[in-house]
Amino acid sequence: MEQLNPSDLKAILHSKRANLYYLEYCRVMQKDGRVLYLTEEKNQNQYWNIPIANTTVILLGTGTSITNAAMRMLCSAGVLVGFCGGGGTPLFSGAEIEWLTPQSEYRPTEYVQGWLSFWFDEAKRLEVAKAFQLARLDYIQQVWAKDRDLRTEGFHLDDQDIQNALQSYRNKIPRMTKVADLLLAEAQTTKQLYKIAATRCQMSFERNPEQGDLANDFLNHGNYLAYGLAATTLWVLGIPHGFAVMHGKTRRGALVFDVADLVKDAVVLPYAFLCAKEGMKEQEFRQQILQKFTEHKCLDFMFDQVKAQSLNTFSNEVHD
Repeated sequence: MEQLNPSDLKAILHSKRANLYYLEYCRVMQKDGRVLYLTEEKNQNQYWNIPIANTTVILLGTGTSITNAAMRMLCSAGVLVGFCGGGGTPLFSGAEIEWLTPQSEYRPTEYVQGWLSFWFDEAKRLEVAKAFQLARLDYIQQVWAKDRDLRTEGFHLDDQDIQNALQSYRNKIPRMTKVADLLLAEAQTTKQLYKIAATRCQMSFERNPEQGDLANDFLNHGNYLAYGLAATTLWVLGIPHGFAVMHGKTRRGALVFDVADLVKDAVVLPYAFLCAKEGMKEQEFRQQILQKFTEHKCLDFMFDQVKAQSLNTFSNEVHD
């Protein structure tokens, strides 16, 4: 097999990469210059190739192991690795919050410098939090307007309940003077969106990550996939996870949650309910979410939003 040089693995920008893997009951290794995972069947073992140059994140679930050589190649290609429980949750690796991040000294500095230029000013931090929330609402409208599957299932932007939920939150955002108030309004809006999705899928629902029903399990799973994309975005741009604008006075990795929130309600939330309604298996749901992440260019959107706020020049006067 042809040997690959590390320099050959960086041709695809992270924002354009299509693959995010969750693996379980397998061994990840390097063989002939490629990263593979080995599954042990009853009568035979099978090797499967991982196209690392087009991969953003690998989640290693129950019953997995990884070799030193494989980690070296994943790092050279800029792939983040996370150890997690069954079904993609929870994350529990101990380096860089939840992720084993490649140790590259050649990432851009302009974004972290731009981020830190406003971060220590509470008022400017609040402005960025508001900008993220407005972008989040814009993205919901963008995705729900053009996603045929959602429209088929009754997610129409001009429906009164959807309009009320989105417009009410949009009107509140400029008036917020504290992050705590913004968090409360955001939680209320997400609760409304849960109700909207449950109504269209004719389900009774209460959000409880420990509940164990399909909708809650799929929300957990999809959210963690979004966290993988967010962690990749921040690592590529060189911004530490601890400099959050909304979440986390006590959570060191809270900026991952802030960035993941940009796409969760637009993609993960409705499809968690739709896939639960169809009684899909976990793997089928994961494939559906990853397909929608690619279709709606979620990673591109995260990069655009974080870069825009990093390079935003604040005036001396912060607007109410």
